[in-house]
Amino acid sequence: MRRFAASIVGQLLIFVGQFITAARADWRGIEPVPRQRIYYANHSSNADLPLIWTVLPAAIRRNTRAVAAADYWLKNKLRAFIGRDVFHGVLIDRRAEHRTDDPIAKIVQALDDGSSIIIFPEGGRNRSEDPLMPFKAGLYNIAQQRPEVDLVPCWIDNIAHIMPTGEVIPVPLACTVTFGAPIHVGETEQKDAFLSRASDALLDLIPSRGQA
Repeated sequence: MRRFAASIVGQLLIFVGQFITAARADWRGIEPVPRQRIYYANHSSNADLPLIWTVLPAAIRRNTRAVAAADYWLKNKLRAFIGRDVFHGVLIDRRAEHRTDDPIAKIVQALDDGSSIIIFPEGGRNRSEDPLMPFKAGLYNIAQQRPEVDLVPCWIDNIAHIMPTGEVIPVPLACTVTFGAPIHVGETEQKDAFLSRASDALLDLIPSRGQA
């Protein structure tokens, strides 16, 4: 019954997301095939995760888990249900003092179980004027432990205008998630160099840059 309810809620989220955002995927650098991947994206809104999840083809979505903030998704029963049962979240507490396990180990275990994952390497919502905040070390640590898995940059365009910070009612606007060519960590590549390269791969997907 719980799985059935999660399926119904998931379909409802897809319908609402498509209605509000006319969300579409632009597979610019990679094909939408059911292969294990790490999808990493910019993060400016709480709607980022549902949007990526919505535009993934069903065959990919079924086997994709979201790395998400436990302190947000477990705040009430409804969020907990959506985070755990709909998005199959790998829930990580951002408050280090409250953690009882290693967040990287939890993510790697999800990969070892055969899932793809969605991750936001900035670590939190970007409230600055810059298109990206510096990436946390997590993406590098995961890539080092499972270097064979494709890391796919995903640029979310327009979502901050659809759901501005502090607003409850979304503003209908067209929104696109652009999926770029996969990257991998080099055998001897250092953390800062890799994170810079991963960030650049994501920034290169910004529509205004592609038109320049």
